[in-house]
Amino acid sequence: MAGIDSSISIEMDSYNTEEVEKLHRLMNARALRKKRIRKTVLVCVNILFALFMLFPLLYSVSVSIMPGDELFTMDLNILPSNPTFENYVRAFTQVPLVRFILNSFLVAGCITIGQIITCSLAAFAFSFLEFKGKNFLFMLVMATMMVPGEAVIISNYLTVSSMGILDTYIVLILPSLTSAMGIFLFRQFYMTFPISLYESAKLDGCGNLRFIVKILIPLTKSAIGAMAVYTFINAWNMYMWPLLVTGSEEMRTVQIGISMLNSVDAQSITLMMAGVVAIIIPSMVIFIVGQKQLISGMFSGAVKG
Repeated sequence: MAGIDSSISIEMDSYNTEEVEKLHRLMNARALRKKRIRKTVLVCVNILFALFMLFPLLYSVSVSIMPGDELFTMDLNILPSNPTFENYVRAFTQVPLVRFILNSFLVAGCITIGQIITCSLAAFAFSFLEFKGKNFLFMLVMATMMVPGEAVIISNYLTVSSMGILDTYIVLILPSLTSAMGIFLFRQFYMTFPISLYESAKLDGCGNLRFIVKILIPLTKSAIGAMAVYTFINAWNMYMWPLLVTGSEEMRTVQIGISMLNSVDAQSITLMMAGVVAIIIPSMVIFIVGQKQLISGMFSGAVKG
């Protein structure tokens, strides 16, 4: 009887084990199915939200390849029935748009390089050097962030006018060669490094400039990338200052020169859209390429340690 009872209990145990495994497989399948459904729903919602956010840009592209007679109708023409690239050809031939783009590239590139150099040097001084009034000077630099650019634009114009550099590349680049935002960004990043790093380099005979070039710059590539993307996009989109200090077509940047496509003609709207799409592509490419660096650089100095 004991042998029979033990065999029955073994069979019951194996039966229960099989049932438990079957139940686990069923639960795992249900959980996997729910996870897939949830992921599919989230992807669909994100796609719809992305299309909603990108609709103005997509509609601008649609208008840029739309003939003028299709735009001013009673019908809601979202997509052109007869797409054409004539608007782009006219936009590049009616005004020197290529010259405007090259001017903006030159100005934005010089401003970006200048801000990276000046802001990194100033941030190094505020982070590693000890001098009298350092905290007070840093507070003054941060206080300039609260002063709007419109409040000093007239005084800046009078200064550069007295210097005789109006309508030149210098006047477009010089006032923007440094920024409080860049100094703050680099300083916060440098504060994550221990002061012993600088002291050890000094003991080994490393000068300040060599310490910056050989040690700090390789360790701050994410901050430099974030600063480069942020500065380039801001410089590319400058409007008020180039409008005030330039007067000839040779010195116009894209944000000023694109307005030359506007006229009383109905065709000017499609031309304007073609020009806007053409000049927005470089800044979008810069942002997409440097998006990872921009995000990591902005948050890398937020946590110390």
